[in-house]
Amino acid sequence: MSTLGEQVRRRRRELHLNQAEVADLAGVSPSLVRFIERDKPTVRLDKVADVLNVLGLEMTVKVKST
Repeated sequence: MSTLGEQVRRRRRELHLNQAEVADLAGVSPSLVRFIERDKPTVRLDKVADVLNVLGLEMTVKVKST
């Protein structure tokens, strides 16, 4: 399974956008987009949601399998 960062990077590239363009469209800093793509654990969830929205992605929550 790929990480959130890998999925964000893949989708951004599919849309032919660079990190600065995504940041501008989402109203966040380019460094935040880099942090998300590198799976930094301390990014704000609301800002992640803004980036996902721009990329046409959504986040879901499910129960972990044990």
